[in-house]
Amino acid sequence: MPARYGGFETAVEEIGKRLAAAGHEVTVYCRGERHPEPEYLGMKLVHLPAVKKKVAETLSHTGLSVLHAARRRPDVALVFNAANSPLLPVLRTLRVPVATHVDGLEWKRTKWSGTGRRYYRAAESLSVRWSDALIADAVGIQDYYRERFAAESVFIAYGAPILHETDTAKLAEAGYEPGGFHLVVARFEPENHVHVAVEGYRRSGATKPLVVVGSAPYADAYTAEVKELAGDDPRITFLGGVWDQDLLDALYAGALTYLHGHSVGGTNPSLLRAMGAGASVVAYDVNFNREVLGVEAGRFFSDAASLAAEVEAAEAAPGEAADRGAAARKRAAERYVWDDVAASYERLCEDLAARRLTRKTVRPRK
Repeated sequence: MPARYGGFETAVEEIGKRLAAAGHEVTVYCRGERHPEPEYLGMKLVHLPAVKKKVAETLSHTGLSVLHAARRRPDVALVFNAANSPLLPVLRTLRVPVATHVDGLEWKRTKWSGTGRRYYRAAESLSVRWSDALIADAVGIQDYYRERFAAESVFIAYGAPILHETDTAKLAEAGYEPGGFHLVVARFEPENHVHVAVEGYRRSGATKPLVVVGSAPYADAYTAEVKELAGDDPRITFLGGVWDQDLLDALYAGALTYLHGHSVGGTNPSLLRAMGAGASVVAYDVNFNREVLGVEAGRFFSDAASLAAEVEAAEAAPGEAADRGAAARKRAAERYVWDDVAASYERLCEDLAARRLTRKTVRPRK
């Protein structure tokens, strides 16, 4: 906290501040840059270190967080990421009810080796076994846990910030104008298909530039691959990470199209932010993205050729692209509301604290 990178950070901030405002005591365990005050938006912050290695960073930080929380004996613990499931028995031994937000299908991410993938598959099973409740942010994730583990979960999506105007001054400072560019915002990981977006755009006859926002730790080889695909095409600009949220919102709102390649993460916060900004979305064709966008609020691609065709179609008919963006904003405003999300978390926590939820141990289906 404050959140600046990643869907979990944003979710914890948006949910936590609302729970705090409702009178609950909320403690958030943080790593990374330290907020100067011990509280933020009514939430108590506890900063703990982590091992700076890809395979150990999350689990090492969560281990210290669980030990710290064990001394406080909270009424409920919300754990984000099934990868943390080996530490859940500590909380269960202390009779602290636990809800685990299982996130997406992390084992499908190409950054993990065979060992890493096996770990994540095992962690999914342990999260089912040792959580009092599972939280899924997409119906597709619910279906996966039901089909693989015969396990039910609580569906709670994310919220979407709704923007009705483009900050044209911010865009102008960055050298862009509304409707004058295509946009990618993503961590540089293969399952986010940044390479497909860049390759497809380069194949297209687009005249408006492509702006690529994002980077990733531990992904130097993939970053090099993406930039090699871009070559010396003067239409493509890499901005790296953009931490100015006002500028990022202006980019979403001002883009002719937002090219969304995420494929394994359930309901994606970047997609919701783009929809809330009224961006015309062209998304990678998987069930999670179709679930969020519905029929009228987006277009889809499956490879570089289909992406190139969508980019050219948007430039040929910008009015139709704008109409899809308006439909996306309307859908986000109706279906992805942070107040509703926080209320769902509050009900879940109250049920857990009152022991109204019972855990059913299940085994993976073969």
